[in-house]
Amino acid sequence: MSPKPYARIAITLPQEDLAAADRIASEQDRSRSWVIAEAVRQYARAGLGPSRQRQVAADLHLSPEARVRAAEDTAGVSASSLRKAGSHRQRVLGFDRYDDFLDWKRREATGA
Repeated sequence: MSPKPYARIAITLPQEDLAAADRIASEQDRSRSWVIAEAVRQYARAGLGPSRQRQVAADLHLSPEARVRAAEDTAGVSASSLRKAGSHRQRVLGFDRYDDFLDWKRREATGA
């Protein structure tokens, strides 16, 4: 069996993501390349349903700013529909950064 062909690429990552990759590589005694390739393999295995694939394709045609606005609009619609329905259902929220949580908390407090 011949070895897998490899290709050299260059990527740009946020410093904290690179630090996380380096930490994982060190903990698992692997290379940084292996960690990133494994992340891609796991992401590819997870797969996306057809509806989500269409949404991702459409979102990729938007600028980053437009994607953020669309996400904010979606979050606002969800919140307002729950309020209109008088629902007090619990929801799970996730934030990439603590600052994102604080921004959300401020918006919730002001009703914006």
